[in-house]
Amino acid sequence: MDHSPASTQSSTPPVRMGPRDPGDAWVEGERGRYWGRFGAAGVLAYDPAKGVLLQHRAIWSHNGGTWGLPGGALHEGEDAVVGALREAYEEAAVPAESVDVLFTSVLDLGYWSYTTVVVLATEPFDPVISDPESIELLWIPLADVERQELHPGFAAAWPALRERLAAGA
Repeated sequence: MDHSPASTQSSTPPVRMGPRDPGDAWVEGERGRYWGRFGAAGVLAYDPAKGVLLQHRAIWSHNGGTWGLPGGALHEGEDAVVGALREAYEEAAVPAESVDVLFTSVLDLGYWSYTTVVVLATEPFDPVISDPESIELLWIPLADVERQELHPGFAAAWPALRERLAAGA
């Protein structure tokens, strides 16, 4: 499959091959519509020498074209840290063995939750676009994150996440 930037700029999602996980579904409630029947989670990878790893989201995805975190829907009964690391590996080849969890931050809406898992890169790694959900993956210095067009959920969470990172978690 072609994972070049041109292939991810289409407004149409790729044809899904194989069975979907039961967690891959929208949930709706009084505060909006969110992806992940059992919630969702993502990884904010931090390397003090490079900054944070951000994903430029495919145009066809929810809030496509914005910058956010590699992550996605949790599987039924899956721990949020495990799910975030699984998703980050699937989408960006973030190696779980090369990161340490610093802290988690949870947005809980009652009917849906999102867990940001903040990790420290203990060994340098290069992210790899390994599925069609990314246009680009880049290490962005902390001071430059706000200069990106951020996914609205990540934009709302970033100031508190940045503060905790700056304070040494």
